[in-house]
Amino acid sequence: MGYERQRDFGTPEVSAPTQVALTVDGRAVTVPAGTSVMRAAAMSGGAIPKLCASDNLAAFGSCRLCLVEVEGMRGTPASCTTPVAEGMVVHTQTPRLQKLRRGVMELYISDHPLDCLTCSANNDCELQDQAAAVGLRDVRYGYEGANHLAQPADASNPYFDFDPAKCIACSRCVRACDEVQGTFALTIAGRGFASMVSAGQAGDDFLSSECVSCGACVQACPTATLREKTVKQIGKPERAVVTTCAYCGVGCTFRAEMRGEQLVRMVPWKDGKANRGHSCVKGRFAWGYAHHQDRITTPMIRDAITDPWREVSWDEALAFTAGKLKAIRDRYGARALGGITSSRCTNEETFLVQKLVRAGFGSNNVDTCARVCHSPTGYGLKTTFGTPAGTQDFDSVMQADVILVIGANPTDAHPVFASRMKRRLRQGAKLIVIDPRRIDLVRSPHVEAAHHLALQPGTNVAVLTAMAHVIVTEGLVDEAFVRERCEVDAFEEWARFVAEERHSPEALEPVTRVPAADLRAAARLYATGGEGRSDVSRRPKVNAAIYYGLGVTEHSQGSSTVMAIANLAMATGNIGRPGVGVNPLRGQNNVQGSCDMGSFPHELSGYRHISDAATRALFEADWGVSLDPEPGLRIPNMLDAAIDGSFRAIYIQGEDILQSDPDTRHVAAGLAAMDCVIVHDLFLNETANYAHVFLPGSTFLEKDGTFTNAERRIQLVRKVMEPANGFADWQVTQALANALGLGWTYTHPSEIMDEIARLTPSFAGVSHARLDAEGSLQWPVDAAHPDGSPVMHVDHFVRGKGRFVVTDYVPTDEKTGPRFPLLLTTGRILSQYNVGAQTRRTANSVWHVEDVLEIHPADAENRGLKTGDWVRLASRKGETTLRAEVTDRVAPGVVYTTFHHPETQANVVTTEFSDWATNCPEYKVTAVQVTPSNGPSDWQEDYAALSARARRVVPAEAAE
Repeated sequence: MGYERQRDFGTPEVSAPTQVALTVDGRAVTVPAGTSVMRAAAMSGGAIPKLCASDNLAAFGSCRLCLVEVEGMRGTPASCTTPVAEGMVVHTQTPRLQKLRRGVMELYISDHPLDCLTCSANNDCELQDQAAAVGLRDVRYGYEGANHLAQPADASNPYFDFDPAKCIACSRCVRACDEVQGTFALTIAGRGFASMVSAGQAGDDFLSSECVSCGACVQACPTATLREKTVKQIGKPERAVVTTCAYCGVGCTFRAEMRGEQLVRMVPWKDGKANRGHSCVKGRFAWGYAHHQDRITTPMIRDAITDPWREVSWDEALAFTAGKLKAIRDRYGARALGGITSSRCTNEETFLVQKLVRAGFGSNNVDTCARVCHSPTGYGLKTTFGTPAGTQDFDSVMQADVILVIGANPTDAHPVFASRMKRRLRQGAKLIVIDPRRIDLVRSPHVEAAHHLALQPGTNVAVLTAMAHVIVTEGLVDEAFVRERCEVDAFEEWARFVAEERHSPEALEPVTRVPAADLRAAARLYATGGEGRSDVSRRPKVNAAIYYGLGVTEHSQGSSTVMAIANLAMATGNIGRPGVGVNPLRGQNNVQGSCDMGSFPHELSGYRHISDAATRALFEADWGVSLDPEPGLRIPNMLDAAIDGSFRAIYIQGEDILQSDPDTRHVAAGLAAMDCVIVHDLFLNETANYAHVFLPGSTFLEKDGTFTNAERRIQLVRKVMEPANGFADWQVTQALANALGLGWTYTHPSEIMDEIARLTPSFAGVSHARLDAEGSLQWPVDAAHPDGSPVMHVDHFVRGKGRFVVTDYVPTDEKTGPRFPLLLTTGRILSQYNVGAQTRRTANSVWHVEDVLEIHPADAENRGLKTGDWVRLASRKGETTLRAEVTDRVAPGVVYTTFHHPETQANVVTTEFSDWATNCPEYKVTAVQVTPSNGPSDWQEDYAALSARARRVVPAEAAE
């Protein structure tokens, strides 16, 4: 598309059953009751001048530009705050209105710099546009009086500047921070002529304030007061492409605004159904990694990992790689080869990698990071509900009365969804947080959890079973729902189990460390919406929704916890309608998609087991090959087999398993034992230290395809610029397949999606053409659900009847003791993403320069530690060092860190323990000791030296 701003209707859209007919400037228009006159005028094709109004903010009525005349009404009301009425006759352009508007605009311009020609917002400024719209040609008051033109600018934020000299005090930035983001970091300080936008406390600049750099204020600003630095550096965009963000599983839609081949800015797309026009600091600003100097754009090979890298042509790299793979297969068999798909790549690219492994390598040795984080979701929800994915769309949260967040930190890991959740909480929904750490949602501006159950790490199942005990023994079960929708025998077995006294909150309090009274109150709140109403037959229906993250799945009982969550939802009837459900918050942008595409060693796309002959025959006929009916190896099994000598080669697309997977030493040993490690990525990551082939990857800005977000929403990724390496990732995989003799002939990712659709029932109605026309679709999209499925299990569960599963609490094998008395749990931080390969190569590092260890004041005092001290973090698997941060966000006996920086190598201390059903690693519970340290450990220094040696590169011209 060419460059033009997305249309702004002035006030938010209204949904109402009643329609109102009125006339605006002689044009008849019918709109929902409650619509503003301003929006009605815009819907009829008109445009009323405005400065303080925007259609993602509540009407404010302060700028006085949008005055109108209404027949039969005195005065000139503001059109943004005036609702329509039946038969209303509105005039928006009269001599009286023109005079009033020009007078208002004169006042604005008299205290505004007259530097339009050199301003970065020239021809992209609402103040400039509205001055023209009202016909202002002169300012009678002159420019010599008191003004704000000498106010100093604030350039502290790495992504945008704040120039108060250009501020018109319209409050749009303040309201965006409040209403859209929910951080309340900005305010209007002073009164009258002294009114000014302020970032927090007096003297704070934007960087030191509570601002989270989501960009909502920048997007809201009608002048150049808040402006992206890139716009000032590059200039006004000249075209825009709508695409999908490649960070977390929210799946925000953006306009990538370009000038030539340069990306100027990312602007959240108001029609994006996942983000509704909002963004976070990562999606909005942290895209600079795409052209970072560390990026590798030329293929590289080496015979041994002790050799320097040698830059080569694509042809030589592919021939070298194919030769290695063929030789290994010929000598050791097909099962000596395997691959890892990426949750950062598109559905189409992921599908091709698993196809390459199955049809090209000849084995089912394919796995993905999605299994390493969320496979218990697939197992647990498929067992209970019949489909391995969340039940709702994100809009559903706005109809929830009670929200239970367990093992998730939405404000840091899924911030755009968290903003919507906070909006619902400010409207009156009640919140329960189950987390060993005090996350921001527990208490933040205008939001406070009704209950924070700060459980002992590893006791999720015990807490949820105790909640179920309360619901069953106090008669809070929705019997009608259970009898109609669920397997009654399974329910009765489960109910007898949870009703046992050993599962009461009081009996389990020593295990969970959650006070029994608090747990009982939380269970009643979830089941009833209030703590004193227990008569299920008489109480009003309450919508209760559960949202969870890796703090649920990354445990030895991850699958049990997911099923325990499903049990609670079914027992209370909170399935099958908006405002309820079981909602996993996926970590990376395409975790859901990589699961959907058949990235597990035992499943083909659509979660169909490889042993099923009919399913296998469908793929064999389409691909023209015979498939191995035996499930392949998971990542840890591949590493074990490599150490044993039976697994020899691996193709890793878009994953850094050395930094992200548990037990770092084991990962390193497995990689070092292989004959051929192929890394296909953007940067020389930690895994590439052990690689023999490096195939340069492409960013989301350089490719076409689709991502599937946490709500099962399939959205297009559109190419914004040409790949710096020359090829999109799907083309690289196809070239490797063809070097192995497979003869693939795809010319565009849409053809790969067509193949996915004909082989995957839940994608049967999906195509790129349809996604382009409709914006997005939520699977399943099939004959029974031709328009997709925003809410799952509406009339019946996918499996027919919902199945309750007994989930006995089994303590983890990871135990604390005298040597390792503390429990380590891990997580993420807002400014960084996953292993940090992308965000560390942006200005986001200003907020998080290193991983730190959070430790409770009592534990710190016992060890003589204070904030900023170096500490040794040791477990039975390994040790690392990092700086301490003393805080009561964690409970005594619990420590917490992130894993965004390779220098820390936090996973060197995590163990091999994993979920009993899916082998998902138990990242969240590691017994550790923390002691003072003088700095980085010997292991870290040795690793840094190894990494430096492993990254030596001989340029192609030097090799010649």
